[in-house]
Amino acid sequence: MSLLSEINIDQLPNHIAIIMDGNGRWAKSKGLLRNIGHQNGAKTVKEVVETCAKINVKYLTLYAFSTENWNRPKLEVELLMKLLISSLKKEVETLQKNNIKLSTIGNLNSLPTIVAKELKDVIEKTKDNNRLTLTLALSYGSREELIKTIKEISLKVKNNLISPENIDKSVINNHLYDHYLPDVDLLIRTSGEQRISNFLLWEIAYAELFFSDILWPDFNKENLFEAILNYQNRERRFGKTSDQLK
Repeated sequence: MSLLSEINIDQLPNHIAIIMDGNGRWAKSKGLLRNIGHQNGAKTVKEVVETCAKINVKYLTLYAFSTENWNRPKLEVELLMKLLISSLKKEVETLQKNNIKLSTIGNLNSLPTIVAKELKDVIEKTKDNNRLTLTLALSYGSREELIKTIKEISLKVKNNLISPENIDKSVINNHLYDHYLPDVDLLIRTSGEQRISNFLLWEIAYAELFFSDILWPDFNKENLFEAILNYQNRERRFGKTSDQLK
């Protein structure tokens, strides 16, 4: 029996973020090239995205390519970019069919021109979809995002557009890449690693963290349901006491 039957659909996390880790180790464990791991990881992305749409999760953010990933071997980076392009072209019909809106966060100016063009095309085609907002974090690093935000706010203060006394959470939120997204409720990381890796540091302030030992290409919808069930069995206090919540 599927774990879906145990999930309270009325208490789903509104925003799920996933650090998709383990493609390379999955391939290595099977004596395969790393790009085969990435290809199989793309299949997992499809299953997880479609599952989130079907159970009515509203926001899903995937850590697809970090600022640090540019330091990987040139051939692997090139293969990842080609895989991204082919996946976007192949899955645009799936996004439309499932009423999924695509968006991106990160330093998109650093992406190859052809990748940026394909992204903009799919974003434009899906802009009116409203069942699920799928956000790909590409060339993304949270520290870089926060530095960018501080610089932008500082410049506005210098030009008397913002008073330092008026800088609050909402001002900072409005200068982030993902200012249109709610805070993350559930952060999932696969492959057994238990770290955040410079991902959405501001946005996960009160997120529930779930670490899975499963390598990303082997992660499936039942594993996703397991993470959601774990989330639903936690008490989210946001600094309050249990008695206050009651």
